[in-house]
Amino acid sequence: MYDLYREHARKCGFSVRKATSRYSKGNKQIPIELGKMFVCSCNGEKIQCSDDSSTSSTKKKRSTNITRTNCKAMMRVKRNQEGVFEVVKHELQHNHPLTRPEWSHLHRSERKISNEKAKAIEDMTSSGMRATESYRYLAHTVGGEENVGHTIKDHINFINRVKSRSIEGGDTVTLIDMIQDQAEEESDFFYKVKMDDEGRLAHIFWRDSMMKEDYDIYGDVMVFDTTYRTNKYELICAPFVGVNNHWKNTMFGCAFISDEKAETFEWLFNVFKKSMQGKTPMTIFTDQDLAIANAIEKVFPGTRHRLCLWHLHQNAISRFGKLKADSTFKGMFNKCLSGCDNEKEFEECWMKMVTDYKLENNDWFKRLYGLKDKWCTALNNGFFSADIRSSQRSESTNHAIGFDANKTTTLTEFYGIYKKTIKQWRRTEQQDEFNCSKAQPDIGYEMAGIVRHASEVYTLTLFKEFNKEFMKGISATSTVIGEHDTTTIYRVTSLMGDRSNEVIFDSSMMLITCDCLKFERFGMLCCHSLRILLINSVQRIPDAYIKNRWTKIAKLKVWDKFGKVSLAEKVGRNIPWRHEITRKFYNLVLRAEENEDAIKIIEESHKRDSLAIDALNSTKNVDVLTDASSSTKILDPTRSKTKGRGKRAKGHFETSKKKKVGTSNSIQSKEFGTKTPKQHLF
Repeated sequence: MYDLYREHARKCGFSVRKATSRYSKGNKQIPIELGKMFVCSCNGEKIQCSDDSSTSSTKKKRSTNITRTNCKAMMRVKRNQEGVFEVVKHELQHNHPLTRPEWSHLHRSERKISNEKAKAIEDMTSSGMRATESYRYLAHTVGGEENVGHTIKDHINFINRVKSRSIEGGDTVTLIDMIQDQAEEESDFFYKVKMDDEGRLAHIFWRDSMMKEDYDIYGDVMVFDTTYRTNKYELICAPFVGVNNHWKNTMFGCAFISDEKAETFEWLFNVFKKSMQGKTPMTIFTDQDLAIANAIEKVFPGTRHRLCLWHLHQNAISRFGKLKADSTFKGMFNKCLSGCDNEKEFEECWMKMVTDYKLENNDWFKRLYGLKDKWCTALNNGFFSADIRSSQRSESTNHAIGFDANKTTTLTEFYGIYKKTIKQWRRTEQQDEFNCSKAQPDIGYEMAGIVRHASEVYTLTLFKEFNKEFMKGISATSTVIGEHDTTTIYRVTSLMGDRSNEVIFDSSMMLITCDCLKFERFGMLCCHSLRILLINSVQRIPDAYIKNRWTKIAKLKVWDKFGKVSLAEKVGRNIPWRHEITRKFYNLVLRAEENEDAIKIIEESHKRDSLAIDALNSTKNVDVLTDASSSTKILDPTRSKTKGRGKRAKGHFETSKKKKVGTSNSIQSKEFGTKTPKQHLF
């Protein structure tokens, strides 16, 4: 009866609402509805709040428009002796103007989000679509906003209610539940949570099983950065990032930390180290944070600590003063950072710079020189770094994760954004792996010998780098400067003649070294070494100089291991069926929309099938289970005072006084999480 009166109201131009209902008093457990009354939405009068209300002095009243005009239009129905509702009174007269037909979809009684529509909206929101985007999509599919069935305001309010329901038990508890659910699904999933003495979340770290596999292969170089704080509690996002065999980002783990103290970083690095069964990186890149540097020295004593050149350069510009406009000075400074080939050249360039510009007594430049081993590329040529020169790789991770994040983003929402980002990275990686298995590089000439071998071994991205070095080697010249048995020493000079390097080649052992140390730094032979192999007619890259992390088969065993998981186990058994059946019915509708008889068949079939499914669902016994949330009650974190809310934190180079580490009170906390993985012999 309500739908009947609502249809009448829509055609006439007014909105309706349910007013009163009468029930029988005979059966208290199952009352029988005897009568109903439906009224115009303008029925009644606005309720006036009394001035002596307890909240009137503290809470500002919200200004609302008056829509009630005490309209008497209504319809009353009652159940007759046959048990059927019949209309007993119908008042047609209104005391207000009726709505134009083209505006009738804005009436409150015409706006409803059905269960099916709600599911579609939730799916679109989960996929990353903003509220306005998903609403525009719905409007497009039904032919306009007037046909959607609700307004953009209703749409946004519904999405906000869904988000609020998802964290009813607390943002942190919901996050822990999500992580624990994933830990139950993955046997090698690892997480660790640390609470403060008030029971609030202080720090949390997690990594999944694929991140462990990636770290085993690509964990020789790692980038760690803590510049990102876009979330509700201003917790610091601290991702551990590496580079894979396609020269793309790969994630090793992620953490939220509440401060940037040395003891916090020590805890985080120790947890990360335990999660990776004690394996440590060869090189780690960070920004110029003293607390991070001290923690690395304690937890990763054998790891080469490198500083981000981009951050260093930005800080240096703020120290240049009038020298900012001097292009010669900036050129010399940049050469000191990354343009020198060896230590001697660096020392000469640095000395000339500080002498010519009278910087010998400048405290900042003195401190910078004292840390030259951490930033000067010429002093790090003998250490593997995958040729990464800055922690911007990690910052690009932060920007990717935080694309949809803002200052009101909850931890639960942030975790969802993070997981979508990782999925996108892994889809890109799978596409790169597929391309390598199906395609060969096009270099403009016929490949033969060592070049063909390189194309078979390296990924497409790394082969491009190899080909650049090979072309430089072809254009270079070489001369013999010494021989002993099967060992020959060459002098290789570049095409321009401005640089020369010494190469030692043992033809019997197929060993080759160059004083440019590119292989030690990058894991690929340099143009000088390739020149010597070329003139000695070497057809294949010696096995000792093929670094597995850059090859096509670097992750072959991992793909075999994870490829055994079925699609249903990955995405859920019902989701593929739902998408398949939706596609079939959508195609059926497209085929029928131009034929009136076909439309009638589909509508009758839908009505019949709906009744049958409702009957099945009504007879099915559904056990309602209590949600098993985290057994440990954790409070949401408070806003932490970090070194820079929403902007780049200053490094210790920028401060005239060094920070005192360890003087503040440490957090008295509790920890829980997964057990440290056991090491295996094989």
